[in-house]
Amino acid sequence: MSKKTVVGGLILLVFLGILAAALVYRPKANGVSQGGGGKIAVIFIEGEITGDSGGDIFGGGAGSFAIMEQLKQAREDDSVQAVLLRLNTPGGSSPAAQEIGMEVEKLKQAGKIVVASMGDMAASGGYWIAALADKIVANPATMTGSIGVIMELQNLEELYRKIGIDIRVVKSGPHKDMGSSARELTPEERQILQAMVDDIYNQFVEVVAKGRKLSVERVKELADGRVYTGAQAKELGLVDELGNYYDAIKITAQMAGIKGEPQIVRYDARSPWELFLGGLGSKLELFNYASDKALTVR
Repeated sequence: MSKKTVVGGLILLVFLGILAAALVYRPKANGVSQGGGGKIAVIFIEGEITGDSGGDIFGGGAGSFAIMEQLKQAREDDSVQAVLLRLNTPGGSSPAAQEIGMEVEKLKQAGKIVVASMGDMAASGGYWIAALADKIVANPATMTGSIGVIMELQNLEELYRKIGIDIRVVKSGPHKDMGSSARELTPEERQILQAMVDDIYNQFVEVVAKGRKLSVERVKELADGRVYTGAQAKELGLVDELGNYYDAIKITAQMAGIKGEPQIVRYDARSPWELFLGGLGSKLELFNYASDKALTVR
């Protein structure tokens, strides 16, 4: 028997095992863990932040719609005293991060304590969301910050010419094909796009200034796009405490006045199949730091 046959058979067995587990798996209602204290809802924001439901083939990515739904559930659940946002994201879509942030604001207005716990990375759009929390907890080696906005465009005009591609455009206005890969930006178009980037950047800065209780001027000193470690961010006032996920749970319970071991509530219970594909998808997203989106907060 060849090695390829053995390896192929093992892969097939693993695949069938996961499929069988997915078919018989039944998640517990709301994913409530055992504990005698009050309830803390944990909401995971993992992978690239996008403006969709997060329902791609791998189940990876942080789709804003699904996350907003979970935040809304936590807000409307009277038994939940606090929410922990577990972030592991390089950032992503500006409006997607913004609308998740709006739901975080509503949570706080409803009287819920909100704590952000940073994993490997909570940069740009991830930091936008974290900045709205009542407290931020990061690992000393967490990659965070990256406060800024970027728009990436490609000019392939020379390449098209070399391989004989002639793109002809019919448009309703002078800027309708602005950003086309078939030509260079005009000076006026560059100004238009720069104004868009500057507008979103200023919105980002205002969110951080308000959330971290810093002056706009101080935030702009820190918001040059660079990434900070968790330890550096704490020294600069961008993070409150250093610690892991369990430290963040403890801090959240203390802030909410929960006595004893808190009950952990999750609204995203997934099957083993989804966990497998979601884990693979998240790994791919985190490696893909340079998003293919045209305009991202990172």
